[in-house]
Amino acid sequence: MKVFDLDLLDECYYIKRQAIVEQIEFDNRTFYAKFEYIHEPLTPLLLKQHQDKQYNIAVPLLKNNHTNYLVIEYKGEEYQRFYHLIKHLFKTVNISDYHIYQGKDIERLQVFIAVKQLSLEEANTELQVLSNALKEKMIKKWKCLPSPKLPEAYNIVTLPYKTLPSST
Repeated sequence: MKVFDLDLLDECYYIKRQAIVEQIEFDNRTFYAKFEYIHEPLTPLLLKQHQDKQYNIAVPLLKNNHTNYLVIEYKGEEYQRFYHLIKHLFKTVNISDYHIYQGKDIERLQVFIAVKQLSLEEANTELQVLSNALKEKMIKKWKCLPSPKLPEAYNIVTLPYKTLPSST
């Protein structure tokens, strides 16, 4: 399904619930998921309900342990600085196929970098390089997805709410 400029996996989706829906044991850690897995296609109606903030919908980033997007999610009061810093970093490292979106509120930014079928390990390597470059300029208040340190049910991304200008 096309969401803004993104072609996201739409065979299934996750919907955020008020209570914990699943306890996941992964890598000697326990995760408490509030996103419930729904094995149905994402529909335009669900997308509209998400945009209207009736539901909080997320989609998986991985299919067969591969991804088409690297995602950096920032949450913090320096979102404007992060926005300009990420654009500058991408220009420096010649990344041109990316999109920046606003999340649920103004302090949440989502950066989607389009890639061609990277394995989880390759995606993690590329994201770590970008994250380390960002850490040189500001305090880390972002997360990178997908991540091999998270279970599959956590390698999901909430659908964006609003597009922001990027170079693409």
